[in-house]
Amino acid sequence: MSQVPTAGLPTALAPRLGRLIATDTIPADGFAPGTILADRYRIIGLLGRGGMGEVYRADDLKLGQPVALKFLPRVFASDPVRRERLFAEVRITRQLSHPNICRVYDIVELEGQQFLCMEYIDGEDLESLMIRIGHLTNEKALDISRQLVAGLAAAHDRGVLHRDLKPANIMIDGRGHVRITDFGIAIAETDETRAAEFSGTPAYMAPEQFAGNSATVRSDIYALGLVLYEIYTGKRAFAAATVAELREQKNEMPKAPSEIREGIDPAVEQLIMRCLERDPRARPASAMQIALVFGDPLAGALASGETPLPEVVAASGEKEGLRPAVALGLLAFVIAGSLAAILMNQRAMLFGRVTLEKPPDVLVEQAREFLRKAGYSDRAADSAFGFSANEDLLRYIQKTDKSNGRWRNLDTNAIFFWYRQSPRPLERTLFNFSTPGVTSADPPLHVSGEVLVRLDSDGRLRAFEAIPPQVETLVRPLRAPDWTLLFAEARLDPSKWTTTEPQWNPLFYGDTRSAWQSSLSNGSIAPIRIEAAAYGTKPVSFEIIGPWTQASRMVALELEPGQKIAAGLLVLLLVVTIGGGLFLARRNLRLGRGHRRGAKRLVVLVLGFLAVSWVFGEHHVSTAWELALFVMFLCWALFVSGSFWIIYIALEPFIRRRWPRILISWTRLLSGEWRDPLVGRDSLIGCAAGVALACLWRLSILTPSWFGYPEGMPLQTGIGTFAGPGSFMSSLLWLVVRELLQALAGLFLFFFLRILLRNEWVAAAACVLATSVIILSSPEMFARESRWIVGTLVLVFVAFVLFVLIRFGLLAVSVGLFIYEVFLRYPMTLQTSAWYSGIGYAALLVVAVLTFYGFWTSLRNRPLLDITGFES
Repeated sequence: MSQVPTAGLPTALAPRLGRLIATDTIPADGFAPGTILADRYRIIGLLGRGGMGEVYRADDLKLGQPVALKFLPRVFASDPVRRERLFAEVRITRQLSHPNICRVYDIVELEGQQFLCMEYIDGEDLESLMIRIGHLTNEKALDISRQLVAGLAAAHDRGVLHRDLKPANIMIDGRGHVRITDFGIAIAETDETRAAEFSGTPAYMAPEQFAGNSATVRSDIYALGLVLYEIYTGKRAFAAATVAELREQKNEMPKAPSEIREGIDPAVEQLIMRCLERDPRARPASAMQIALVFGDPLAGALASGETPLPEVVAASGEKEGLRPAVALGLLAFVIAGSLAAILMNQRAMLFGRVTLEKPPDVLVEQAREFLRKAGYSDRAADSAFGFSANEDLLRYIQKTDKSNGRWRNLDTNAIFFWYRQSPRPLERTLFNFSTPGVTSADPPLHVSGEVLVRLDSDGRLRAFEAIPPQVETLVRPLRAPDWTLLFAEARLDPSKWTTTEPQWNPLFYGDTRSAWQSSLSNGSIAPIRIEAAAYGTKPVSFEIIGPWTQASRMVALELEPGQKIAAGLLVLLLVVTIGGGLFLARRNLRLGRGHRRGAKRLVVLVLGFLAVSWVFGEHHVSTAWELALFVMFLCWALFVSGSFWIIYIALEPFIRRRWPRILISWTRLLSGEWRDPLVGRDSLIGCAAGVALACLWRLSILTPSWFGYPEGMPLQTGIGTFAGPGSFMSSLLWLVVRELLQALAGLFLFFFLRILLRNEWVAAAACVLATSVIILSSPEMFARESRWIVGTLVLVFVAFVLFVLIRFGLLAVSVGLFIYEVFLRYPMTLQTSAWYSGIGYAALLVVAVLTFYGFWTSLRNRPLLDITGFES
């Protein structure tokens, strides 16, 4: 223990107040027990003696209560400076009325000697307690710290600087109540003359006082930090035997408390180390800010202008989830909203508008049978299949038909089933990992013998392409190809088609071309054509061409004005996100602000989801190309996860400082507290929000018809997941990554606009408007006549997402966006006989698991039928 005394005193140690000393130890020149002073105070015994005098316990005979009497040493009794300090202690302390400050009642003069009459505290000083027990438990340390800080804050609030705060001047009574004592060298904060004095105990003086600067509130806060350091660690921050050694030690920061003792609250440790900053400006500005930390660490950190630690954010906020009545209400809403969304699928989703009777395995076998009949009977090395929307047909209907029920008569041509096979493994291109697996166009047909068949959802042939041999090796027969096979597979009557001149060239070489023309079955005058080509007797091309069919190889890409604006906004957002993210991430890392542990866990999570998604969704081949594909996937996955890391490191510290409550449940989840009630609460709220968004988006398709306008184009999403369990798992995990990225990007955009526009409401409005413009830029989104209806709903949609983000946080909005996408991407139906219903039920199971997880977790430690929960 340091032996550095209180400055200005000749004695070795600062005074210590303790329990009653035995009467036989009272010196001869002291007051014996039973002595009555000033006809009022009867001495009970000596409490303590130190450099500032003697303290006795006495009974106030007039008021009938115990008191403590503090006498100046006789050698100082005639010293005007010491006497003035005694008077000052009375004047100052009587201004302070607080449960954690020792009260001074009066000053009494007896035979030329003054003494103070003050509150008697039946306990011991903190220094004695620490010597006796070593260190306090975290709970007791927190209790004492709260009271100590409250007392000092009260003194500062009255403009009083203690200037000698140390464990010896802190009393703890038998009930654990704390009192700050000995305001003998305390001064008014405005007393600049005395503030410059070198007064106090050097071991607890701030560095600026050693440098000759005046004492301030922040000097007391430095001493408070030293006391708190001892309370939590049981050791002094600086152990020096001389003032010179102490001065040298205080040029450095002490060890962090957690390096001495485990289990210390990170928020408390951060606060203590901030109190011990050498620069007074870096310390908390007031004891009240410190008091907030002990009451609400998050509020205290924000009040003091500092960035709260992630652990502080995770530990703050509510500890309970939802009341049973609220949780049950949200659960009921999810169930009812899910049912409403599924019912609306019959009109809002493309698969609900089209008859889908044949499952993929039946269509695959039908395509293979056609290929055998067409002469492509060689065994294939690889094959793939899938579903896609006939986008040309849908755009044509939207452009030409302005009736209210234009989507009612969609037939099986609206959805294509494609099948392709190849004599070599299908090695797709490298740069399309967001949609893993082979598609009808990836890899492009390039090997002789490769074929692509397109059927409608009822299995009728709609298009066919094949690559003829690269080198002719045999003499081909001269007979004409048999086109009746193609008409039969397309279920068309050749007698109703007339021969015409070919106009559409096949993609690959054919030495014979033919074309036929008819009209649409509904009697329209718009022509419909069939174009076919053959190499020898084997067909290499067949396509039914309607007025909706686009010559995609000849049409230049043209963007509408709205699409150009949206593209510009997206490019700007990308540049701001990447550029700003790199700059802010570098700055935060340099300043030590980034939550690296959370970013690391997020990266591991993203990498894991991407890896499993790739395993389930990729079309794996046993060639050297698979290794190259894996390397490229790994690079892509590292790029995506690295983008997460950069955005998170760049954004999270600023959000933690400005809107930390957005991150509370998110940080708890990243810390592994998945059973935390607040995590459950926000997950359940996110599920409810996601269902609401799913219903709202479907309404944006259906609502125009209520006002006499054409409905929006049916949503084509969900068709790609018809391919099977692998496709389902792959797309599901990719959705998790995608929605996490969208949530972080939205938060980044809102934060950037908030900084740019300097107003939260204006930033929110700008964020909603910019996002809505990007969404509405799609020409398929709405008819021009009803843009005000759809535009309003889209604005509500985006505003609701932003509301969930700001009100409930990042976890809630991430879950909400994920649930919304699940309802958008998977074919949910009440028609249990549909072959794809299992895919929809699996998606519903995911929603149900998340919902019930949030429900039960949010009710942790609360009975479901809690009557008080319903009444409140």
